[in-house]
Amino acid sequence: MDATIPNKDIAARVGVAPSTCLERIRRMRRNGTIVATRAHVRPSLLGRGEQAFLGIQIRPHARDTATDFVSKALALPETLAVYNVSGTEDYLLHVAVADSTELQTLIIDRLLALPQVAHCRTQLIFGEPWIAPLRHRAHP
Repeated sequence: MDATIPNKDIAARVGVAPSTCLERIRRMRRNGTIVATRAHVRPSLLGRGEQAFLGIQIRPHARDTATDFVSKALALPETLAVYNVSGTEDYLLHVAVADSTELQTLIIDRLLALPQVAHCRTQLIFGEPWIAPLRHRAHP
């Protein structure tokens, strides 16, 4: 959701009074439903015109290995997000780099050099993402 939308507009969209809406938002912050307010930045405008999803398999499958990998992946300045996923890969990294040469360097020299990385599969991202709005669902 766009965090810049005024409270009165959110209230109108969901059909409640502004004071009720404000209290619900405050409650969602307190109980952890809303965990952060972020700006969506276009990496291409910051000199990172190439984005990719990197499917990573780790070995051995152990909590310590996984925790260490996630810590190292998040420390990479190219990393935008890390997801633990099911399927062939164990993790999906969303990365942004300047170009394909930088992507190759990231994969070969930094990710595949990690002892717990067994395999890396690359999917290039074409263009900017389409981000779906969070839709309000009325309670029955």
